[in-house]
Amino acid sequence: MKAYRFYGWETALIRDELGLTPRDYYDLLSEIWCAETCAPRMRKDWTPENRTLGQCSITAFLIQDIYGGKVYGVPLGDGNYHCFNAVGDCVFDLTSEQFGDTRLDYDHCPEQDRTVHFAKAEKKERYELLKERLLARRSAG
Repeated sequence: MKAYRFYGWETALIRDELGLTPRDYYDLLSEIWCAETCAPRMRKDWTPENRTLGQCSITAFLIQDIYGGKVYGVPLGDGNYHCFNAVGDCVFDLTSEQFGDTRLDYDHCPEQDRTVHFAKAEKKERYELLKERLLARRSAG
């Protein structure tokens, strides 16, 4: 079995209607995460080697569209939250690699509201772009 580096990968075994797991979506997203989908405040630091940087909220809400569940946010101490997914007992964070060896505390995190996140037009546009590219990539096989 291929080893992944995102949080919760070992138990991310849920499947969507196509039979795809979060690991499969990580593989697909790894091909399309880019500076254009990265949060503008982090773009200068985005690299192909750190492709999950600045992708958390748009990725988490897109994954919520696929599996349902809830999106939670780890408080970062600067007023921002790092978003991750919880679907039943399955908790995973497809973009946790951006923190390197820093371990985040995923316990007792507040639920995140997409209407609040998408009140920022640029974030909604990045989400739509990522969604469009993911659906195209998924269709291509």
